[in-house]
Amino acid sequence: MAARWQDLLEQVVRERHGRLVGYAMLVCGSRDDAQDLVQDALIASFSGRARFATVAQAEAYVRRAIVTRSIDESRRRTRERSAVTRLGARPATPLLVEARGLGADVHAALQGLAPRERACVVLRHVDDLSVRETAAALGLSEGAVKRYTSDGTARLDAALGTTTTDREVAAVRLRDGVGGVA
Repeated sequence: MAARWQDLLEQVVRERHGRLVGYAMLVCGSRDDAQDLVQDALIASFSGRARFATVAQAEAYVRRAIVTRSIDESRRRTRERSAVTRLGARPATPLLVEARGLGADVHAALQGLAPRERACVVLRHVDDLSVRETAAALGLSEGAVKRYTSDGTARLDAALGTTTTDREVAAVRLRDGVGGVA
């Protein structure tokens, strides 16, 4: 046979749950939060040492627990926001990126490119990937890679005061009078 408190809990949930959720909605403002709040308050009220003689006493106790839990949650959120604000107010330590093999001027000029242009230029000219490999790595078409690489290279030339040829050069030499790629 169920204990007296279990019968009382079942009766409170059956008869007063709707009112308790409505009350919690007034306290916290959201139906989902209100249902969670009622659940927490019921657990806290009936798992503790409190003993109730009537449903009305149990409901009053649960209502107080709803308010207390809502205040606690509000304080917790305020503390979290305050902590986030304090952390956000701290000066960020600059991230130093060591440009391997590139001068500081090239690194700075690369930072001035659009993200896709920068990615294409770096993959094509620093990592020495082909147009096809670059397109596969970035999920772009080969034509887009060519366009971003061309635009990025032009912007780098303007920023660095250099000139770059558009074509790729392959060394070709004759072997025994027959043309072939060396």
